[in-house]
Amino acid sequence: MDLVVEVKDLRKVYKMGEVEVEALCGATLTIQRGEVVAIMGPSGSGKSTMMNILGCLDRPTSGDYILDGQSVATLNDDQLAAIRNHKVGFVFQSFNLLSRQTALSNVELPLRYAGQMSNRRQRAREALEAVGLGDRITHRPTELSGGQQQRVAIARAIVNDPAIVMADEPTGNLDSKVGREIIALLLNLNKQRGTTLIIVTHDAAIGQQAQRIIHIRDGMVEDLNGDRK
Repeated sequence: MDLVVEVKDLRKVYKMGEVEVEALCGATLTIQRGEVVAIMGPSGSGKSTMMNILGCLDRPTSGDYILDGQSVATLNDDQLAAIRNHKVGFVFQSFNLLSRQTALSNVELPLRYAGQMSNRRQRAREALEAVGLGDRITHRPTELSGGQQQRVAIARAIVNDPAIVMADEPTGNLDSKVGREIIALLLNLNKQRGTTLIIVTHDAAIGQQAQRIIHIRDGMVEDLNGDRK
């Protein structure tokens, strides 16, 4: 079994003055390479904390996280940033595009940060073509619809061929029709490119399209049968 994500006994404690809040309470999970997983749970369940740790945006208080064969739980900020840039692609609800940059320049950004100079523009162009925007490479975000902006964000997420793509409520700012198109695009990229896809969502209809749902409740991971592990 080729695991791209291995999480064991993760705890995350936030200190708020003299009060400690335990957001994750010994969570354990695995995700196979090429799998489509939905992470779901009510507000305050620890879902966002888990996403931040899986995306190398934060580190756990204790426990271990192995991403694509490398233990990342104890890395410092600079090391986390390097791993994040090479191993994780992000798709956010609010797109997070640079408004003054063209679609092509926005997609090139991860390659610039990674110091990759050769074929950078060609790789960005190919990523935009993969999401159906090969004819919009010179357009800026203000010249694109919401769905097109999210497609640019998806192209940016996949351009580095990351170990995982994390989509955080990717349809949250889109109408239902465009939202369905975006989910179909993500699933198609998984099918064609073998992209490991982790979707954080409140939408049960999106969750049902994943190969597996990881429920998080009270800082614990539950499987579909509600068994805690």
